[in-house]
Parts: sequence; structure tokens; C-alpha cells
Amino acid sequence: MIELEGVPELIDPIMVAAFEGWNDAGDAASSAVAHLEQEWKGEVFAALDAEDYYDFQVNRPTVFMEDGTRKITWPTTRLSVVRITGERPRDLVLVRGIEPSMRWRSFCNELLGFAHELGVEMVVVLGALLGDTPHTRPVPVSGVTSDPDLARTMDLEESKYEGPTGIVGILQEACTHAGVPAVSLWAAVPHYVSQPPNPKATLALLNRLEDLLDLRVPLGELVEDARAWQLGVDQLAAEDSEVAEYVQSLEEARDTAELPEASGEAIAREFERYLRRREPGSGPGGPGAPGFGREDGGPRRR
Repeated sequence: MIELEGVPELIDPIMVAAFEGWNDAGDAASSAVAHLEQEWKGEVFAALDAEDYYDFQVNRPTVFMEDGTRKITWPTTRLSVVRITGERPRDLVLVRGIEPSMRWRSFCNELLGFAHELGVEMVVVLGALLGDTPHTRPVPVSGVTSDPDLARTMDLEESKYEGPTGIVGILQEACTHAGVPAVSLWAAVPHYVSQPPNPKATLALLNRLEDLLDLRVPLGELVEDARAWQLGVDQLAAEDSEVAEYVQSLEEARDTAELPEASGEAIAREFERYLRRREPGSGPGGPGAPGFGREDGGPRRR
């Protein structure tokens, strides 16, 4: 039985999830949820039992010292809540963890149990994959759903993928079978520079999440980190003529095939995002600042 004492009544909650592992190239997806947790000061209210889902020889626990005492952190999946205040207040239930080693159906059912108890209206799962994409171009982010109606109303792709899948695909299908609207956002990470972190891909996922949910995400230093990352890869590529030629071939293929950022729709999205960031009172401490309390100070649940 799921106990949620201390969790307040949530406003139009959306669950946003990401998992380290196979679906997290460059740690882009898990870093995106970690960023949301940090910027909006997420309050962890639950953690799944690590014994149920993880092989500790694959994902080992870590030992650390705290106040002179040795402690252990077990690999798991944690849930936190953040409240976005402003003209349209709403809550996000953030799920961040590691792809489980076993019992995936039970894992998804447990997350769906939390979603049901909290009144979650939609689940958005973030993922990142390796692709033939140049680091010098905008990171492609695709929005995918198994729900034809959701694909039509939210301008998403209807999933047609066949082949091996990870926990992102399994959770999305579990949501669909449970009648919970679900979307996956996938960032394509250059396969020739796959080592984490990849702040440019993380930024692209957050921008797409902003567009999908019509909200403003505080980016902190992420924009500068993404710029520094690209400059660093530029320098590495310039030192190797073969890599430089390969990147150029990817650029030509990308520019010829799509030109996505030159489309009117892409320009409109960028302008809307710009306007959101200029809304009065949306900075720290203003009406748009994150909070988690209620005026009466007491916890409530739906």
C-alpha cells in the first residue's frame, strides 16, 4: 500500500521521469530531471525498495562518511515534488533513478500506483540515444506517444518503433495500458562524443519540455555550460582531420535533409520560449518563483 503522508494536494500534476542507463546517452535525460530538482528544490517523498529491482553487482551501493560515521547509499529510484507558482500554478512529480535490473513490470506498476494516488494527469519520460547527428547543430528532440489522440492534439509522433527497448519504452506502454496519457521525449546525442555530461542535449530536452507543458524552466548556468561543451568539442574535432571531415559530412547531411531550425514553426517556438522568459515576476522571488507550501501551512492530499 502506498503511503503519501506529508505530500500536499497537487495542482494539475505531471510526472516527469528519467533513468540512468541504456536510455540515457551522455546522461542527458537524468541530468535534465536532476536540474529540475535542483532549480525548483524538489522534496523527495518516496524511494522504491532497492532490493526489489536492482542487481547490486551491476549497480553497486556506495559507502561514504558523514559526521564520522560510515553510511551506504543504495541504487534506487526516488520521487520528489516541485510546485511551479505564478498565473498558472501546477506541480511536477519528478522521478529520477537507475534503469532496474529486474521485475520491470512490477517497477512500472509501483510508479503508476504513485501516479494514481497523486492524481497525475500525464507522464513524460525523458530519454537520450546515440545518433548520427553533428554536435555543431541544434540537438534533435523527438516527442513520441502510443496514443493516436495525444499524437494529434500535442503534435507528437505516434510510436512505430520495433526492436529492443529499455525502461522508457516499457513505462510508456504501461501508462498506455493503464489509461494514463504518456509521452517520451528523446534527444539525439552525437555518437562520436557520447561520454557524459552533455549539457547541450540536457538543455534541448528541457526546452522541449517547456514547449510541451507550456512552462518556464530556470536554466541557471546550463546555457553557458552547453556553449562551453560545444566549444570544447570544436577544439577536439579541429585537432583531428578525419574527425573534422566526418563532422562536416554530418552537417551537410543534416542541413540538406531537414533544415528544422529554419522552419516557421521552429522560429515560433523559440519566440514563445523567449516571451515566457520575459514574463514579469517570473524571476527568483517573484510570482513565478518555485514554492511548496500552502497558505494554511498544512499538508493535504487529493
